[in-house]
Amino acid sequence: MYLLGYDIGSSSVKAALLDADSGRCVASAYSPDSEAPIRSVRPGFAEQDPADWWSYLQAATAKVLSQARAEASARGRAFSPADIRAVGISYQMHGLVCVDRDLEVLRPAIIWCDSRAVPYGEKAAAALGGDWCLEHLLNAPGNFTAAKLAWVKENEPALFARISKVMLPGDYIALRLTGTLGTTVGGLSEGIFWDFRENRPSGRLLAHFGFDADLLPPVLPTFGPQGRLTASAAAALGLAAGTPVTYRAGDQPNNALSLNVLEPGEVAATAGTSGVVYGVSGEVNYDPLSRVNTFAHVNHAADRPRLGILLCVNGAGIVNAWARRNVCPDGIGYGQMNDLAATVAPGCDGLRVLPFGNGAERMLGNRNVGCSVHGLDVNRHGRAHLLRAVNEAVAFSFKYGMDIMAGMGMQPRTIRAGKCNMFLNPSFREALAGTTGAAIELYDTDGAVGAARGAGMGAGVYRDAAEAFSTLERLEVVEPAFCEAYAQTYASWKELLDRQ
Repeated sequence: MYLLGYDIGSSSVKAALLDADSGRCVASAYSPDSEAPIRSVRPGFAEQDPADWWSYLQAATAKVLSQARAEASARGRAFSPADIRAVGISYQMHGLVCVDRDLEVLRPAIIWCDSRAVPYGEKAAAALGGDWCLEHLLNAPGNFTAAKLAWVKENEPALFARISKVMLPGDYIALRLTGTLGTTVGGLSEGIFWDFRENRPSGRLLAHFGFDADLLPPVLPTFGPQGRLTASAAAALGLAAGTPVTYRAGDQPNNALSLNVLEPGEVAATAGTSGVVYGVSGEVNYDPLSRVNTFAHVNHAADRPRLGILLCVNGAGIVNAWARRNVCPDGIGYGQMNDLAATVAPGCDGLRVLPFGNGAERMLGNRNVGCSVHGLDVNRHGRAHLLRAVNEAVAFSFKYGMDIMAGMGMQPRTIRAGKCNMFLNPSFREALAGTTGAAIELYDTDGAVGAARGAGMGAGVYRDAAEAFSTLERLEVVEPAFCEAYAQTYASWKELLDRQ
């Protein structure tokens, strides 16, 4: 018996096939082979075509099924897609997909790192009242899905008039898989449509923007039946028609789930295209300045709150990827970059990088201060210094946001993360542990594997989270080191940032 998980990211779509009994990932693949393109027709714009996500999902599925058949054959067994008990979906948060009455996509998706809607969110917060937004929505409307839809309404009115439903990227993928329209409480909360006091979509927010409530899909459970694979979707993917989709969550709540971060005080982190620290709270809480965000966690219930406090740094792995493309010779891999960075001592001999070059940063008050290099000495600094300075800059940006989270009572001694993306990088891990003083626990998991476990929970394959995560393997613990050196380096970095 198997479980299939998908992770719909902005860099790629990943698929993972999990043996439900052993908890072993028997096959994993992603598509495209290089980072998926993000279209930016104007400064601050970021769009992707939802049809590309579907194409990537098809390619990743084909690779996984091929691996699964080869793995089963090597063990003297046969593999059939009919052995897949359930499907789970993780997806890039805060995006906007618009479809017409025929459920056809009307325009490219406006994705999470697009900053065009900031003025619309700010205007809405002023009109609705900052205190009301925080008390009911737990966030200012900011640059989230509702504000992005407001941009479409004002700037593309003819297209807006044709919209039948709006959805998040994961809702769209679920629609392609099952033909069923739906979203979740977590999805509506991340779009800033959910009123936590009234426990329903916010009528006041919808009225302010002039949105009909019918634009929102029906609410489905995060864990549980969300539709079954249609014959056409199954044929396109090589899967069995009727396979149920039983779990759906945004990538950061799902990353926390994949690390078994479900209860108050537990913290997860990821450092892919963007960087995120995600802590679970058992009480309704928010940052008065809305620099970090509070959303419904995967196990949230009105009578048993489980809220995810989310710090997002847009300029994380994407800055590292930029360095690979533009600073390193052609053909160099991330492992070689990491080896180069490790030859430089903490502090990079005075070289500092501000990594904020991927749109407006929420924790900086929705400002886009850009990416910049400071203290460059052409007689001392080389490629290795710059690569390590990028690693330290991402770690320092995490620390900056975690100080905000500390004001909400979130002071972790341990950070859990999957051993992937920038957490493969010893220099980044060392800088993060040394700067925050928290030990970093690294696990053998990722978003697609987490979505597969979530599908097992939603389908009743596992009795509870304890059973679902009984096989989760901890690979390594990174203890804080060089704390004094990093404290001094972070102080000088923060001083630079505060002057921007």
